[in-house]
Amino acid sequence: MKNHKFSGVGVALVTPFREDMSIDFPSLGALVEHVIKGGVDYLVVLGTTGESVTLTEAERAEVLRFCVDKAAGRLPIVYGHGGNCTGSVTEGLSKIDFTGVDAILSVSPYYNKPSQEGIFRHFAQVAEKSPVPVIIYNVPGRTGSNINADTTLRLARTFGNIVAVKEASGNMAQAARIIAGKPEGFAVISGDDNLTVPMIAQGGAGTISVAANAFPATFCTMTHAALDGDYETARGAFYRLLEATEQLFADGNPAGVKAALARKGIVKNILRLPLVPASEATQERLASLMERYGI
Repeated sequence: MKNHKFSGVGVALVTPFREDMSIDFPSLGALVEHVIKGGVDYLVVLGTTGESVTLTEAERAEVLRFCVDKAAGRLPIVYGHGGNCTGSVTEGLSKIDFTGVDAILSVSPYYNKPSQEGIFRHFAQVAEKSPVPVIIYNVPGRTGSNINADTTLRLARTFGNIVAVKEASGNMAQAARIIAGKPEGFAVISGDDNLTVPMIAQGGAGTISVAANAFPATFCTMTHAALDGDYETARGAFYRLLEATEQLFADGNPAGVKAALARKGIVKNILRLPLVPASEATQERLASLMERYGI
């Protein structure tokens, strides 16, 4: 059962490109309609999956405004805004048009490997400057440092507008500690598609998903059933998705999910360097699994 604004399935939208590497807005519009029809609960615009670091500031603003307008109030919008320079992140908040935006998803500073105190102070400044609620994003595999459970709980208890964490450490014990100690109104969201069901079983609120771009209906069936305590249905959907979801990440994200979406005719299989399309072998395995499981 949904009990939080960001419960259920948030989809981390890809950004479609044309052959000339410009943004393919008609395909982006088709993708938004595809995931809304599939039952997702909110959109995450320009997270990692959206190749946000390869877009200019002007392009990011244009993509955000397009998605807000296309969604037309049908579901909440979360905007990815983070970085490894606290001053730049907070200054950037003043340049964003937050009309129609319900929260930001802000990744922990990457590359420079701050201490836990540095991470806390970074998000403290983000929380103080943000005009909308903040979802902190812990993804050690990309950032090079972990936000430990004590730091997440300290942030959640100190700042009322830090409303959730996207927990992508893969450490289920750490997630359980956060869930057990979190204040009322704070959500723990899975950042790993294939850990969504066990995260919900521990008391998590749902997921921010990559796979839901390509397979929204099945992914939503899985997640919503788990939230309702119907684990038989959730497991059935999970095992239909498991192998294909693994292939989505075989050659990096969003290479796999763009290949799946291209097979469905929704976006072109084009990424901006330094990312490149998934290998032919991965695309063939993915196509075979999509056909086998009817997803």
